Amino acid sequence: MSEKISSKIEKNEEYVRKRLKNCDDFIIRPMVLGEGKKIRCLVVYIEVAVSNMMLEDSVVGKLVNHMWEMPSDKILEFVRDNGMGISDVQPLDTMEEVFASMMAGNAVFFLDGYSRAIKVSSKGYPNLSVSESTREKVLRGSKEGFTDAVKTNSALVRKRIRDTRLKVKQKTLGERSQTVVQLLYMEDLVRPGLVEEIEKRLDSFVIDGVLDSGVLEQMTESSWLSPFPQFQTTERPDKCAAEILNGRILLLTDHSPVGLLLPAVFNDFLQVSEDYYNRFAIVSLQRLIRYGAVILTLLFSGTYLAVTNFHTQVLPTNLILSISQARQGVIGQAAVTANLVSPIVVVVVAVTALSSLAIPTDEFSAPFRLLKFGFVILGGTMGVFGMLLGLYLVLSHLAGLKSFGIPYLSPFAAQNKEGYSGERDSFIRFPLPFLTRRPVYDRKEEQIRLRDGRKIKEKGERHVY
Repeated sequence: MSEKISSKIEKNEEYVRKRLKNCDDFIIRPMVLGEGKKIRCLVVYIEVAVSNMMLEDSVVGKLVNHMWEMPSDKILEFVRDNGMGISDVQPLDTMEEVFASMMAGNAVFFLDGYSRAIKVSSKGYPNLSVSESTREKVLRGSKEGFTDAVKTNSALVRKRIRDTRLKVKQKTLGERSQTVVQLLYMEDLVRPGLVEEIEKRLDSFVIDGVLDSGVLEQMTESSWLSPFPQFQTTERPDKCAAEILNGRILLLTDHSPVGLLLPAVFNDFLQVSEDYYNRFAIVSLQRLIRYGAVILTLLFSGTYLAVTNFHTQVLPTNLILSISQARQGVIGQAAVTANLVSPIVVVVVAVTALSSLAIPTDEFSAPFRLLKFGFVILGGTMGVFGMLLGLYLVLSHLAGLKSFGIPYLSPFAAQNKEGYSGERDSFIRFPLPFLTRRPVYDRKEEQIRLRDGRKIKEKGERHVY
């Protein structure tokens, strides 16, 4: 059971000093207040997180200055009547609340004769300010990126969705790190049970510390043996806001500039935020290139080995002679010219590497780079039959994979019968006036996201969002 705060400041100070023994980064500052200096008080805070200037300039600092010459018998009455009505303070009842507040970067104020502590809000630990995302640079769209502070990140999303139906649920994970984690979602759009499911997964493990969102990603994904990610990572608040409006959930972790979007399917990883800021023809061409890059990354090297080693009959004679000539003299002259590989192999490797770079996110290109070596082995030992076997195994795995109940190959396969039309936003992107429905993530009754305002006006209706 948590230790209650005593009305005797000596007992509180003893407990605090015992818990903070050998914690030299904490400042424990005793003071005496009131006329005749009869009322003792105590301020405790982390030196770097809370500056002296903050304490002096805060409302509590001004409150303390007001109490310096106040009659001692009036101080407690003054704190009870006025202290809790201040915007940047909060009453605390237990020592666990006290230490949780201090560890979060706030100061705590104890007063003799008062059986509660007062939390003084501060700017918290040092962190980077809002800057441009380094991983997801765009030519068009917002340049803001997430920071290491979870509350700053949620505020960047709130700035873009100014609706009270955007909910922010906060949890603390990590027995020792006490890391703040937030779930952001639209209350009326998110699928029933999805929020409860992710909360259940977050509560299913106890760990010493959560120092990055990657820890939560690995601990909460259901198919942890799969090389394919079931969370989509992003550093862009504008992308997160757009996906929340599609019915998805954003998971933010303190100390991490990377947010996690869920559910996540195959199609999501080949889209970027500026896909919706540019014209549909250009975007559609870019998406086709990305899908082509996925195929080349996965199959090009293995197919080259399969054809040149087993199925040369499918190649034109001139091409076979060219490849053969390029491969001549590789081994015999290696010591002199260091010509360890033929030029055609360099081309194959270069095409594969460049194709992997065309995939927008690193966490999605990594599985294809990994599986590429499996296809090289299959193609080099079994020819085209090995390539077909590998392709069958990969597609079978993807067809059975789900991300929080959503089929991974949506909207290409396992399309449900509830009227979703995600195929308009897949290989190609239809013009925005045709994207009237949300993707597969939202509630069935909230599929429509774009309406004809003229028709609504003619009918005299007003849709309340």
